[in-house]
Amino acid sequence: MKLIPTTKDAIALTCVTLLALGLFVSGLFDVLDYVIVKGMLFIGFGGLFVAAIIIAFKNEAKKNRPEDEPQDDSH
Repeated sequence: MKLIPTTKDAIALTCVTLLALGLFVSGLFDVLDYVIVKGMLFIGFGGLFVAAIIIAFKNEAKKNRPEDEPQDDSH
């Protein structure tokens, strides 16, 4: 079992899970009213948003069929 994720999907899921657990635990212990906690949560959310935008722009579209050899699907 790998403890450090290496794929983009696993990294994103790990970050979102940590953020959701942080919100849940903070809500349980009533620490969401502190300004520093709100700031940390907003910075974490903003960082995830920026990372998602950067990864979305780097994503390359993969074509299923090459353009050179069209396939006849009529039969």
